[in-house]
Amino acid sequence: MIEVKNIHKTFNPGTINEKRALNGVNLTLEDGDFVTVIGGNGAGKSTLLNAIAGVWPVDEGGIFIDGVNVTGLSEFRRAKYLGRVFQDPMTGTAADMQIDENLALAARRGKPRLWGWGITASERENYREMLKELDLGLEERLTAKVGLLSGGQRQALTLLMATIQKPKMLLLDEHTAALDPKTAAKVLATTDKLVAEHNLTTMMVTHNMRDAIAHGNRLIMMDEGRIILDIRGEEKKRLTIEDLLHKFEEVSGSEFTNDQAILSK
Repeated sequence: MIEVKNIHKTFNPGTINEKRALNGVNLTLEDGDFVTVIGGNGAGKSTLLNAIAGVWPVDEGGIFIDGVNVTGLSEFRRAKYLGRVFQDPMTGTAADMQIDENLALAARRGKPRLWGWGITASERENYREMLKELDLGLEERLTAKVGLLSGGQRQALTLLMATIQKPKMLLLDEHTAALDPKTAAKVLATTDKLVAEHNLTTMMVTHNMRDAIAHGNRLIMMDEGRIILDIRGEEKKRLTIEDLLHKFEEVSGSEFTNDQAILSK
């Protein structure tokens, strides 16, 4: 489904601020893979996700989605293949629009704009049923402005919007980092449910080791712009945080120093 071939990315090349963010990354995701990505600060996690999304061009290598070479496509043209949820709950929705209007925008993304844009009764009923599955009471607030929702409600709505067209790939960039633990757990449960229901190929960047182990069928750890661990199947199911730290030290030759990840374990 997704193939990343030997991609490199250096920011501010030739300057005192030069930073090699991706250093020959190779990665293949099969249809339905749910991969969690973890690593220390500056390891290249979000840079990899943003490279796939087309936020910036890679310096070298290729990116293929469902057999299509998207390496040269802009972020806008690549968006039809992807669903994305960001760290900030305020991103990804239109705060001044109603819940049903936000869902309609997501459902019609990439489709021709017609004069009869109004939301039909059947569409509204469909949105109500979808929202009911979130178990947040939003199905009774279809006309409420999204800006009035809590961070967790808004992030759950963003997830629904990102998956409404069943994208080729779902990208989650630390999408629970700004939420309190209870709300984050609810959003992660919603994530698991939507990914399983639609068999979505998913990449979830997280700083939380416990979440990285508990969710998905595959775990990738990055360090200095490289993938140094790729754990899946039964090995991942048996994995503990102590195992993960030991494996990191064994492969990288250094200790894992991301305080945020260690403290959140």
